[in-house]
Amino acid sequence: MSEAGTEHRYVIVGAGPAGLQLSYFLKRAGADYVTLEREDVPARFFRDYPRHRRLISLNKVHTVSTDPEIRLRWDWNSLLNDSPELLFPNYSGDYLPQADDIVRYLADFQRLHGLAVRYGTAVERIERTGDGFLVHTAETTLRCRCVIVATGWGEPYVPPIRGIEHAVGYEEMRVDPEAYAGQRVLVVGKGNSAFETASAILGHAAMVHLASRRPLRLAWNTKHPGDVRGQYGAILDSYQFKTLHSVLDCTIDEISPVGDRFEVRITYTHADGEQAVLEYDSVIRCTGFRMDTTLFDPGCRPELERDDRIPALRPDWQSANVDDLYFAGTIAQARDFRRASSAFIDGFRYNLRTLTALLRERYDGVPLTHDMIPAEPQKLTSLVLDRVNWSSALWTQFEYLCDVLVLDEETGQVRHYTDLPEDYAVSRFQDSPHYYTVTLRWGRDDHGDVFAIERHPQPDRAQESAFIHPVIRRYRGPELVAERHLLEDLLAEWRRPDRHVVPLLAFFEENLA
Repeated sequence: MSEAGTEHRYVIVGAGPAGLQLSYFLKRAGADYVTLEREDVPARFFRDYPRHRRLISLNKVHTVSTDPEIRLRWDWNSLLNDSPELLFPNYSGDYLPQADDIVRYLADFQRLHGLAVRYGTAVERIERTGDGFLVHTAETTLRCRCVIVATGWGEPYVPPIRGIEHAVGYEEMRVDPEAYAGQRVLVVGKGNSAFETASAILGHAAMVHLASRRPLRLAWNTKHPGDVRGQYGAILDSYQFKTLHSVLDCTIDEISPVGDRFEVRITYTHADGEQAVLEYDSVIRCTGFRMDTTLFDPGCRPELERDDRIPALRPDWQSANVDDLYFAGTIAQARDFRRASSAFIDGFRYNLRTLTALLRERYDGVPLTHDMIPAEPQKLTSLVLDRVNWSSALWTQFEYLCDVLVLDEETGQVRHYTDLPEDYAVSRFQDSPHYYTVTLRWGRDDHGDVFAIERHPQPDRAQESAFIHPVIRRYRGPELVAERHLLEDLLAEWRRPDRHVVPLLAFFEENLA
């Protein structure tokens, strides 16, 4: 006999936003789960980060729509739930809110929903058994069929640079900008934490350089919210206005302390291998974080990718090399890395709703839900346009989550599934001779100035749209056999008869024939 409370179907490790969101969905489904959190409070990461306390996740309180689903498109911080009071705009009216607001929100979310979270329970070791896992804590050992790791970032990522130990990490840097008054400061990295740091000290430091080997990625060019955001534009202005603040593409070869300063040897990326030695008063490492795998036994240690920062995943968010081990939240972004929003609350909240359905199907025998509709062009056209005009999941998880329409030619019916990862759908329905995926996608990116794009508003040139727009694909097994783009629309309303309805209807008529 097992000790009471030590055996569960699911064990979630971590009570950050992902752990709480998954706990909510499992509780609502009546599943047997428990969530373990080493701290005495939820959302430990947001109590420390970002260091300067301003989030980059948008909080658009005022919208033209009153529909709660559509409003979620611009609410990047709320967890999905059935309580109108537990939405983040009730906690902050700031467009870029303070980190302390998300901490308050997540604490209330856990408490008011009565989620089964055991605080002060650190997982010391995860061990694989024949039919599941043993999760060892200081107090007890829990047996479970399935482990979902939602721990977030475990530790800072330290790049392999000679002398990097002389840099002060983002996690321990001084946040008072006066501490850098008159200094020459090197910020190692060119992501949002690097720009956050540089922005905070820009008016105090004599010179700020941001350096990494890769070119700067601006979010307004890449469409990825994890790339450098527009609120940090003052640094780029300062760079172009010859203030000696600079953004450098270079390899940092070595950091050497010389007296109370540092000599940094670099090799420029775009200058025929030119090298230089630059002198700084402070060096700050802002190179992000990586997953900590030390809690896994060697027999169930997950494979990592992307400089060993994140776990490699199968299309259903299961570890690439360990059965029954899943990942949730910001660390579960390998399948849409730098594409959709799986690294952020507004993306992974939908992933976790789908993951719950997949877990329930695999471990509890609950079939994946779907609707049945007649295989008629008019009905499919109406269904698709209703979904792309309404779904916040398809909007936020563009080019990743999709609806699937699977044709049963014998019955003349179509099975309609919602919010599945497209690569998962193609794998799941690889034996089906006729099915469609419905996504929202960005278009061509071969334009020069992202703010001066030449547009072609003809339905037969919809594939040249640059803005987000619906794309319907027909598959035969794993083979893509047809594709229809619908014209972009400034207000993201795809209802016009000539531009959207008629072209999509013609597509279904041709393919269903």
